[in-house]
Amino acid sequence: MIRIRPYQSGDWPVMWDFIAPVLHAGDSYAVPRDIGESDAYRMWVELPRAVRVAEDARGRVLGTYFLKPNQPGPGDHVCNCGYLVAEHARGQGIANKLCEDSLRVARELGFTAMQFNMVVSTNEVAIRQWQKHGFKIVGTLPGAFRHPQLGLVDAHVMYRLL
Repeated sequence: MIRIRPYQSGDWPVMWDFIAPVLHAGDSYAVPRDIGESDAYRMWVELPRAVRVAEDARGRVLGTYFLKPNQPGPGDHVCNCGYLVAEHARGQGIANKLCEDSLRVARELGFTAMQFNMVVSTNEVAIRQWQKHGFKIVGTLPGAFRHPQLGLVDAHVMYRLL
């Protein structure tokens, strides 16, 4: 059984254990490899409007996501979302469950559009899930980010609720 619940302060050490290798490997879209734990905490926990954690029946953390406005002010109906599944939980359908939950929470928070980065593989799952629920591609930001291995990438795809 997989349960998705709001972030709790005691979750961070476990989350950092599986977020850190991804950040330091350069597998995220626009985060420098030398990002420290305090900056990662601010990015993943402090700034977002919602942070959720997936856990198994034993309370073991399997994955996480955050939702935050893409920009303050008039464009804050556009949601930026980050998904991450722990290495030990890959192949268990966690990304699908996180994406389903994020759609529900995004609607509750009043978001009507989603901006995705296309480099993190979990977001490929997210794109399929959000399309299933009525979102469509409306544009990209060409060369928006510099990925450590891929160079400049068309990193963002916008989805809007139909």
